[in-house]
Amino acid sequence: IDFDLILENVKDLNVLVGEGVSHIEHRPGGARLRQPEPIPLTLYQNGITMCNGPFRPYKDPSTQQCLQDIMDGYLPSELQRHYPDGI
Repeated sequence: IDFDLILENVKDLNVLVGEGVSHIEHRPGGARLRQPEPIPLTLYQNGITMCNGPFRPYKDPSTQQCLQDIMDGYLPSELQRHYPDGI
C-alpha cells in the first residue's frame, strides 16, 4: 500500500469535491451557507476506518478495493450507494 500516494490523492480529491467551498442551502424563509460534510478516513498500521464505521483490516477485499480506488485517483466506489449524486 502506497500511503504517500493515498495521502496525495485524498488531498486532490478533497479539492475536487470542493473542500472549503460553501454552498447555498435554501430553507423555508431564507437560505444559509453550508460546507459539505467531510468523510472521515483514518489510516492505521493494519487497517482503516471510514465514515466512523468499523475497523477494516487491509487484508479485507473491500478495504483493498477502497484503497485501490483512492490510489487510482477516484472516490471509493463503495460511497456511490451513499452518495448517488456525488459528493
